[in-house]
Amino acid sequence: MSLYDPQQHHSHVFLYGEDPGVVCLSYAAMALWSQGYPDQALTRMHAALTLAQEHTQRFSLARALVLGAILHQFRWEGHLVQERAEAAITLSTEQGFPHWLAVGTFLRGWALAAQGQGAEGVAQMHQGLAARRAAGAELGRPLLLALLAEAYRGMGQAEEGLALVAEALAVVNNNGERHWEAELYRLKGEQLLAQAGTRRKAKGKKQLWGEVEACCHQALDIARYQQAKSWELRAAMSLSRLWQRQGQRNAAYELLAEVYGWFTEGFDTANLQEAKALLDELRSH
Repeated sequence: MSLYDPQQHHSHVFLYGEDPGVVCLSYAAMALWSQGYPDQALTRMHAALTLAQEHTQRFSLARALVLGAILHQFRWEGHLVQERAEAAITLSTEQGFPHWLAVGTFLRGWALAAQGQGAEGVAQMHQGLAARRAAGAELGRPLLLALLAEAYRGMGQAEEGLALVAEALAVVNNNGERHWEAELYRLKGEQLLAQAGTRRKAKGKKQLWGEVEACCHQALDIARYQQAKSWELRAAMSLSRLWQRQGQRNAAYELLAEVYGWFTEGFDTANLQEAKALLDELRSH
């Protein structure tokens, strides 16, 4: 980004199809969120969208809209996910961008599911996933499978969600795309808990909690290795809730307080607000 000159390098659009400034800003935003800087991430993503709009570069704008929707999903901002996704769908339909149309459709489906329209949302997610794969796209598939699994869990269909997480982890192990690996193990633990709650003859509580705890620890280890503080915070929240159920309130508080205390921004985001609420709950008992 330090080398990028809008006047000089905008011509790359005609050579390579994209504006490198928009691409760099968009992916910098994703990296910043993972590192634990949600506000800086949002600033970079807004800069990417502004640059794409100023240069009227449609393909780069479609990318920025889709990645912006993903960033808002990370921040758990469903209405903004839907807004960005619908803008990407409109633009991609007008310009003939099947890839961004597919991802936009998927993300709009996630937003609908997150806002209570589970069946319609999941149907759109499957539609977008199928269209994307039919075009030969594989990069980013673990994330999409994770979001679909999350939607199924929200509908009380944890078994389907668990199967999707297993598929996503298989993709990760096959192609080495580990950006969302920590979140996948965290979701696996959450799905195991939810699945047990929907079955009469579930595994023994001790065995189940052991499996869930192992998933959470794996998520924590991966996030720490990657220095991905936002994923680490989510994993710490899941493990803290488990320990809370087991009566280990002090251990739960200490774990979560250490991770939460690292953050210096983003305190108005759902991730950090939820962590703060859990800390207050653990402290009050």
